[in-house]
Amino acid sequence: MRARLVVFPVKGRNWCFSRSIEPSVAEAASAYAPNTLKELWKNISSSNSNAHNAELVIDFVSNKMNRAWVGLEKAPEGTLKNKLHGLGLKLLSRVKPSEIFLKSISKEVTDVEIIYPSSLNPRLVRRRLRHVALSGSAIHKKYFYSSVSLLPLTSAFMVLPLPNIPFFWVLFRAYSHWRALQGSEKLLELVSDSPHADNLDIRNRQTSETENGHSEHEIQKPQNFPWVLQPSKDLEKLLNYGDENNGLSKCGISNICKTFHLNTNDVLRFKRMM
Repeated sequence: MRARLVVFPVKGRNWCFSRSIEPSVAEAASAYAPNTLKELWKNISSSNSNAHNAELVIDFVSNKMNRAWVGLEKAPEGTLKNKLHGLGLKLLSRVKPSEIFLKSISKEVTDVEIIYPSSLNPRLVRRRLRHVALSGSAIHKKYFYSSVSLLPLTSAFMVLPLPNIPFFWVLFRAYSHWRALQGSEKLLELVSDSPHADNLDIRNRQTSETENGHSEHEIQKPQNFPWVLQPSKDLEKLLNYGDENNGLSKCGISNICKTFHLNTNDVLRFKRMM
């Protein structure tokens, strides 16, 4: 499966890294996860791979958590569920946008199309992606083990007649860090150096004169190559909605998100990132 990654600066040195997800693609991806215990047991029974079975269990638990979150979101205002949803939003606002990006790189991804403004150096774009993958691998491995070590401690709160918020939050963070770790390793595998990498970067910077006298990037992709750099003039034009000090305006970010099917809130997080 091909993933479409969109990379562009949002404010100063802050760059946005986001995966373009069209609604039809998202629905197709969620269709593979089991919805009931019966379906989960049937899939596990028909598989001889322990790693695959572990993935099925994690996807099943993830779906349950997502449905529970939707239930909290729809709860009437002023109820306990509504207050828990508000608390969850405050906690989620502290999650780094790079973690959300890395979690979107699933194991099914076999190659990536990297879209970036045509004015940027393609080698710099790929270097930035590798840095995000490398740093994400180290950070999320550390926090994954830290979260897992806290699970026995927070499980002690089960004896209280209240929802064990600390336990479920630590459980969610452990799952989130594990997904981000898997995504960072997959992304690093896809955009890592190869014998053809430098040659492709050079070819991407070569230009050819069009009939109107303007230059245009030539995109060449060797056969069976896991990534391709795709400069976008449309994205370059949309970056004009802003200035050097304040970065992209909300209008500019909204237009980019609509054009390339990005999550507006995730892009805004990259802009606010220190």
